[in-house]
Amino acid sequence: MDLSNPTPENVSYMIDKITEKLRMVNSAAMNPENFSTSKYDDLYYMYKMVMKRTNITPNEMQAIAAELGTLRS
Repeated sequence: MDLSNPTPENVSYMIDKITEKLRMVNSAAMNPENFSTSKYDDLYYMYKMVMKRTNITPNEMQAIAAELGTLRS
């Protein structure tokens, strides 16, 4: 998938993959429709960081979820 373009479909894909990777219980809080393409670069950075990690500690998960919360529109 080409994630170089800030489209709503790419935002949705990245949010879904991050939620899946973090095994978030409350995935409804990470509704892709709550994210705008205006912060696409920040979201893309988070996506790349999360996807390259093999293990994510609970503290890191909490920090990632907090950061994603700041990216919501």
